[in-house]
Amino acid sequence: MKNKFFKNFVPDPKTLIENPALKPLRHLLIKKHLFHLNRRSVARATFIGIFCSFIPVPWQMIIAAALCVLFRANVPLGVALVWISNPITMAPIFYFTYKLGAWILEIETNVPNLEFSLSWLWTNMVNIGYPLLVGSMICAWVSAITGYAAVHFGWRLIVIRSWKKRQTRAS
Repeated sequence: MKNKFFKNFVPDPKTLIENPALKPLRHLLIKKHLFHLNRRSVARATFIGIFCSFIPVPWQMIIAAALCVLFRANVPLGVALVWISNPITMAPIFYFTYKLGAWILEIETNVPNLEFSLSWLWTNMVNIGYPLLVGSMICAWVSAITGYAAVHFGWRLIVIRSWKKRQTRAS
């Protein structure tokens, strides 16, 4: 896949390193392999970003960044993909994962007096926590593996097509 496509969406490493908010992480951001745009690093970042977007915790971006550093993936792309579960999509995603987890665990989804408040969530976490976690992990694994495979094989397919085009132009 052409690097030009991803370079439009990924910030320049120099601007990230010079960002004052990221000063404590500057020693990690100097590593160039964290910004490489090749098939492996982009596929890994896709896996990590999509996986972390399904984790029902508030620190998804921090987890994604740490995993990208650990597994030598493209950090900006991995962190950006976490925003699949943004404030607009978070409720439907986690409702679906809760329903999926309850269905797999064969638990009745009877949630008493549904309210959108932190106190309600905290008191009912025992009832909804386990099905939510099971459903989230299943969706995270399936979506992340699908995203990884799509990027990995899609990139390879585009490279093969460009080689064939080059061969036909040369002959």
